[in-house]
Amino acid sequence: MSGLRLAVLLVAFPLASLAPVASAEGLSGPYIDHVGWVGGGGASLRVYPSTVGRAVAGQLDKSAVQSEQAWREVLAWAPEADTPGMRAQFVCHWHFAELPQPGKTSWNLEAWRPFVDDDAMVASRCNPGGAEEVF
Repeated sequence: MSGLRLAVLLVAFPLASLAPVASAEGLSGPYIDHVGWVGGGGASLRVYPSTVGRAVAGQLDKSAVQSEQAWREVLAWAPEADTPGMRAQFVCHWHFAELPQPGKTSWNLEAWRPFVDDDAMVASRCNPGGAEEVF
């Protein structure tokens, strides 16, 4: 991880808010319990992680393989979500959402959000282009 990305991560997700770290090793999916679309024109895909998904997402040592498997599970429920911006939001939530706010009901992905680089994604707390939508 680059020094800049780590600095952005620490500003967006302060260490004081991080949950205790355990190992994600040996935990396998399904990582996603279900998903559902809500809202009108700026529809939001609510991603509901399974218990195992939350356990893995809350760990710092999760693998790229687990992230890719979780994204494939999202797409099995909502194939229309297969866009670079939606995937980037999901990956950001997968890596960071359970650390400062464990147990958040859903991870919310919006197709209208801009596709941004990793540093901008983390700085926006996985919500580039505006605050998280509330329905």
